[in-house]
Amino acid sequence: MTSSNTPYKVCAFYQFVALPDYRELREPLRACCADLGLKGSVLLAQEGINGTVAGAPEAIDAFALELARGDMFGGRFDNLELKFSAAEAMPFGRLKVRLKKEIVTLGDAAADPTRKVGTYVDAREWNALIAAPDTLVLDTRNAFEVAMGTFEGALDPGIKSFGQFKDFAAEQLDPARHRRIAMFCTGGIRCEKASAHLLARGFAEVYHLKGGILRYLEDVPEAESRWRGECFVFDERVALGHGLRERNKDVKRDE
Repeated sequence: MTSSNTPYKVCAFYQFVALPDYRELREPLRACCADLGLKGSVLLAQEGINGTVAGAPEAIDAFALELARGDMFGGRFDNLELKFSAAEAMPFGRLKVRLKKEIVTLGDAAADPTRKVGTYVDAREWNALIAAPDTLVLDTRNAFEVAMGTFEGALDPGIKSFGQFKDFAAEQLDPARHRRIAMFCTGGIRCEKASAHLLARGFAEVYHLKGGILRYLEDVPEAESRWRGECFVFDERVALGHGLRERNKDVKRDE
């Protein structure tokens, strides 16, 4: 959600897609962002793209259009998960485009979202799913993020980083006992990897919130919400509430 009176627009995006030439994409992507005056962070890996950038509303709109449909990237980012929000001040200090082994680090070669992921659940259908008594609701984020806010009744894995999710799953989750799992994360990307990991381990029903918490806070009215607290975001806004409004600016990151 953005406002015509808000000076900055923020675009969070990702897509799992085979990018064998991801190294060659770095400079064109950096130049595209720089020409539009954008700041933020973008990750490129052989498995896809993941980033959050901010700038003038018209610049963000031009960037999203070029990324999804422009000739520069050959139409490969045609299935982007895109989310827009607003900021009163520029939430990033500079522009970074980095090359990585994974766009979200899990360290499990069997977890390949381009081949198999869990079942997507739209924000408007999420409440009914997590209210079902036979559903294990699982927060895949780290403990600091969970402490700021989560869904009612969700299991906190107690991890310091997403890379520890594999160990948590091996120790605490059982395909025979946990037959239906509904997981969520900030924007959806961690759940892509986490759901692929669980499916590879033999879990039968794995669901994840499409677009993550941010989409839920944007689409679901506060009066109907099962979310409690605030959602940590990885920029200087720190946390967002319903309607993706800036909240809790005094909260400090857990470094």
